[in-house]
Amino acid sequence: MPKKGIQMPHTFVIIFGVVVLAALMTYLIPMGMFETEEVTYDNAGQEDTRTVLIPDTFEYETDEAGEPAREGVSLFEPFGGAGFLNYMFEGLVSGDKWGSAVGVVAFILIIGGAFGIIMRTKAIDQGILAVIDKTKGREALLIPVMFFFFSLGGAVFGMGEEAIAFAIILVPLVIALGYDAITGVMITYVATQIGFATSWMNPFGVAIAQGVSDVPVLSGTPFRMLMWAVFTGVGIAYTMWYASKVRRDPAKSYSPEANAYFKKHNNVQDINGKFTVGDSLVVITLALGIGWVIWGVVRDAYYIPEIATQFFTIGLVAGAIGVIFKLNDMTINDVAESFGEGAQQLLPAALVVGMAKGIVIILGGDDPAAASVLNTVLYAAGGLVDDMPEVLSASFILVFQSVINFFVVSGSGQAALTMPLIAPLADIAGVTRQVAVLGFQLGDGLTNMIVPTSAALMGTLGAARIGWGT
Repeated sequence: MPKKGIQMPHTFVIIFGVVVLAALMTYLIPMGMFETEEVTYDNAGQEDTRTVLIPDTFEYETDEAGEPAREGVSLFEPFGGAGFLNYMFEGLVSGDKWGSAVGVVAFILIIGGAFGIIMRTKAIDQGILAVIDKTKGREALLIPVMFFFFSLGGAVFGMGEEAIAFAIILVPLVIALGYDAITGVMITYVATQIGFATSWMNPFGVAIAQGVSDVPVLSGTPFRMLMWAVFTGVGIAYTMWYASKVRRDPAKSYSPEANAYFKKHNNVQDINGKFTVGDSLVVITLALGIGWVIWGVVRDAYYIPEIATQFFTIGLVAGAIGVIFKLNDMTINDVAESFGEGAQQLLPAALVVGMAKGIVIILGGDDPAAASVLNTVLYAAGGLVDDMPEVLSASFILVFQSVINFFVVSGSGQAALTMPLIAPLADIAGVTRQVAVLGFQLGDGLTNMIVPTSAALMGTLGAARIGWGT
């Protein structure tokens, strides 16, 4: 049957359009920069330091005539320069192993490869059958319980990219239970971002934003905990409503292609339904590995390099178990091939990360001390707060952070970039800095659910085989 209506552009097409817009902005908007300083703050008993901009020091870069300089991006730049056509490569190789883009790209590919091995053992499929058998009549309980715990993970330790790994497991499970791929994304990634946006203690978001804004770190906890409970409750209620609608009538699902794919490739009909010792060992390995990840994040602030290595280790151990116990007739070569196939499935999501970073590079980068169009946009938008009533000023902060989040998706990076400017402007507008931090949180976290520049979102959608347009 031919598709009706307007077809949503592919994610690559959308981001390319934004790159074109960013390139045009470099011809219209002059470049500016700020002076920076080191800010030290107490974060739950530990001393943290961030480089932040000084709001009153903004100045334009000038040309030979002393006028604000507009250096439109060139079509192509040799020798590692950042021209319009360089955005893909420069975006992919930018940053370091601790973040966007190269670190996140490696993280996504390793996660995909590790779970390619795990899924090749078919232990997860056997586990899904066991769960279905044990939860007959109580399947609906899975949704609120999982949503609650994922939201709690986002609130407590900033869970985000980790949702990709869980989606690989849970999307096939919820489809087998009669729901759809979107339900799986909602109870994993969407739940984490609700927790992230309303957190009272997330070290990568609210703690940094409060620290650089000179607000006591982790203050306002009672209100934020209440906000988290309300937002999480609404998320659970909506997800259960949608999921029950899909279960009653599968035609109501917005992800029929993904559902069909997982129903076909789960190959439940080909599984003997016997949960063997080898299957149990793979599941135990996965459970212990996830516990190791959570322990590392909470206790020692493990981040992308450590978590990627942890999941790689889980994949290796699962592969060894699969070979030893002949799970799904696995051989050593199957371990290697399944790693490559798993990474391949998440390759589009990894490419999106590089493309998204390319947008920021075209705009001159996100360093407040280096001349860029992004700094000028930041300064101009911040100045609008001065003349607004308090309520509008607070709302504008939320909208402003939402827009900035399209370009700078990192919560900690966005806090260090914008809060030193927004906090003193909030004082002028009569808005408390605590409210300004709240605007940052909600603008950053809630838009993570929809912006195609989010590595975690695109990775989770890739795992669920759902297009961003859907």
